[in-house]
Parts: sequence; C-alpha cells; structure tokens
Amino acid sequence: MDDVEITDVEEENSPFLVEKAPLDNQDLSSVSLLVGELLSQYGWYLLVGTVVVYLLIQYLSKRISSRSSSSSPEQTLQDAALVAKRQEGMEASRMKMQQELDAKAVIFKEKQRQQEEEKRRQKIELWESMQPGRSFKSGKTSRTTEEADSSTTASKPKSDKKPLRSEDYNPLTGQGGSSCAWRPGRRAPSSGG
Repeated sequence: MDDVEITDVEEENSPFLVEKAPLDNQDLSSVSLLVGELLSQYGWYLLVGTVVVYLLIQYLSKRISSRSSSSSPEQTLQDAALVAKRQEGMEASRMKMQQELDAKAVIFKEKQRQQEEEKRRQKIELWESMQPGRSFKSGKTSRTTEEADSSTTASKPKSDKKPLRSEDYNPLTGQGGSSCAWRPGRRAPSSGG
C-alpha cells in the first residue's frame, strides 16, 4: 500500500475553480501578510487602544471648547459685573453690621457711665452719712429720713437714751456678758514634732 500516489486533478470546467492573477508588486503582498498577521495576534488590543484614543480626543476637544467659550469677552464682562455686584453687597452688609455694632457700643458705654455715676453718688452719700455726729446708714436711705432722725435725736437729751445692750456685753464671749460657757477644743491632731 505504500505504492499509492495521490494526485490532484484540476478540472478546467469546475465551477469552484478561481484563477488567481499574479501580483504586480511583491512588496505589498508582504505588507498585507504582515498586517494580517498583526491583526490576528493583537486585534483586540488594537481595537481597545483605538477606542481609548478616540475617547481621549473627544474629552480634550470638549475641554478646550469650554475654555474658549468661557473666555469670551461677553462672558468675562458678565463675570466681572457679577463679582463687582457681590463685592458691593458684601461691603454693604459689612457696613450695616458695623453700624449695628457701633450703636450697641454707644448704648453699652451709656449704661456703663450711668452705673459709674450711680456708684459715685452712693459713695458720696455713704461718705456724707459717715460725717461726725451722724450715724452710719446705708447709701439707699434718703436725706429726709436722716434729717428726721437727727431732729428726733436733737430734741431728746442723750442721757435719757437707753443703751441697747448691757454694759458687760462682749461679742467674743457669746450671748451674755456675765455667763461663760465651756467650749470643747479642736479635734484636729497636734502638729508638734
């Protein structure tokens, strides 16, 4: 069986037979062969790369067009007017707040001045009440009560006055002057050495 030889027979009248024309330029055939080989091995990578490059170009063109449209003279004039209007509004609100603060400061200073005046007046009244011949009274009593007290004391002789406390009263000893009471000592330990 080794002697069998297989040969192809070309039939001239076959409907499937296609005649190939000889290529005029052999360099193009090697290039097309190389391109076909590259596409078969790296086709998907090349497709993804071209899509990425296309999207990048679209993004950059949109960004450049937005910059050029925003830098148009009409747009810059509108932006400048808007910024100036905002600054004027902020300045007006600052002035208003400053005026309110100044008004509050004036009111506060007036209250402080009135309080100082009231304190000064009370000190003067206290000093006047402490003059020799007068009794010590708080600064809140009026002069009419002081004058009434002074007129009643002037009409009565001083010897007729009854003392409020007994002569032997000592505030350091307790309630009565003649009684003495025992007090226990401190409970703290001695600090001697």
